[in-house]
Amino acid sequence: MSETIEARSIVVERSYAHAPAKLWRALTEGDLLARWIMANDFAPEAGRRFAFRTEPVGHWNGVVQCEVLEITPPSRLVLRWGDGTPDGGGIVTTVAFTLTPEGAGAHLRMEQSGFTPDQEQNRRGAQFGWTKMMEGLDGLLAEIDA
Repeated sequence: MSETIEARSIVVERSYAHAPAKLWRALTEGDLLARWIMANDFAPEAGRRFAFRTEPVGHWNGVVQCEVLEITPPSRLVLRWGDGTPDGGGIVTTVAFTLTPEGAGAHLRMEQSGFTPDQEQNRRGAQFGWTKMMEGLDGLLAEIDA
């Protein structure tokens, strides 16, 4: 007997009037990531392990352990998000950013996948978080050069 666990995803998509190169910078430069996601020690290298860090809240230590699974400039960045430890929330998902040229601008698709049915509360929290972070990205793009 086998059991199938249905994984669930979050998808946030936005179109921007900014050049794809500008969005790629916001996705792959650690100091810019810190301005719209969290402080980090990111480097744009496949296999690179790094952490996003923020203030702890509740039972969460404020750290998201990650790994760069794929980086295809200037269009795709895929991260392992979480390390499965109790302090890290016990959840491991995949976050994929896909950047597509769209006229003079770009379309950004973010998908966080791999939530299991028993992680629905975490998925809803992540949905809220990504919506807020994408608002931060909007503000950042208005401030930085191409």
